[in-house]
Amino acid sequence: MNILRTPDDRFTGLPGYRFEPKYAEIDSGDGGSLRVHYLDEGPRDASPVLLMHGEPSWSYLYRTMIPVLVAAGHRCVAPDLVGFGRSDKPTEAGDYTYARHVKWMSQLVFGHLDLHGITFFGQDWGGLIGLRMLVADPDRYARVVLANTGLPTGATPMSEAFLAWQRFSMETPTLPVGQIVNGGCMSTLAPEVIAAYDAPFPDEAYKAGARVFPSLVPTSPEDPAHADNVAAWEVLRRFDRPVLCAFSDSDPITGGGERIFIREVPGAGGQRHTVIAGGGHFLQEDRGPEVARVVVDFIAGNPVAT
Repeated sequence: MNILRTPDDRFTGLPGYRFEPKYAEIDSGDGGSLRVHYLDEGPRDASPVLLMHGEPSWSYLYRTMIPVLVAAGHRCVAPDLVGFGRSDKPTEAGDYTYARHVKWMSQLVFGHLDLHGITFFGQDWGGLIGLRMLVADPDRYARVVLANTGLPTGATPMSEAFLAWQRFSMETPTLPVGQIVNGGCMSTLAPEVIAAYDAPFPDEAYKAGARVFPSLVPTSPEDPAHADNVAAWEVLRRFDRPVLCAFSDSDPITGGGERIFIREVPGAGGQRHTVIAGGGHFLQEDRGPEVARVVVDFIAGNPVAT
């Protein structure tokens, strides 16, 4: 596995991102190791809020949520997925699989950090990976917040728009990461914020993970992840700890995706599911502090039984 590491100076002076980087070494799965970056803010003795990003963003996406959560007394852990942010970046598309992403993040969250009492917040691929982690060890989790995400099995056909996005991500000569994030927001991002989303990728060689992610979404029952996601749904249909859906009102990709969680997951019953008005796909960027307050209120309204 050939691995690239983004130079540190690419992350100097990014607007609103003044967090101390932390790193862990994990098993790459081919006999080597990978350095994974994560943020760990707030009191270490507080139960953690695990914030997981998706495609093609990184922990920068949570820069306006973390201060609100920390001010409310919560610990925030925000990893960069392998291939993104300050984490190492294997250079070949074949190095990335759905199962490997789950194993890589599990090593960080369950192994290196040994988190318990987790309030999980997952958006986009953060949900696809994070929910697979949850069903592998549900007793580590106290609560779940799902935002603009899903857990597809491939049994339901994907839209032509999504299939076009899959083709574009693999075929375009230049993958404009910052502009993709900008296009997934209702607000218009400042040039320096767009540049911050481009920062992890000095050139196209660093973007193998970002390019391949859309093609890893299960789109047919023959997909390698189909059986694992079907099994994951069986666990979710028994998961009775509090689950909140906080999808936005202006995401054409995941709009309506909350309904299956509200209908199928017992823990979603009786919760005050919310719609984030004025939020695009990247609702953390459009409405970050508001989303953070939703999480704060959800935690306060669903204390852990003692």
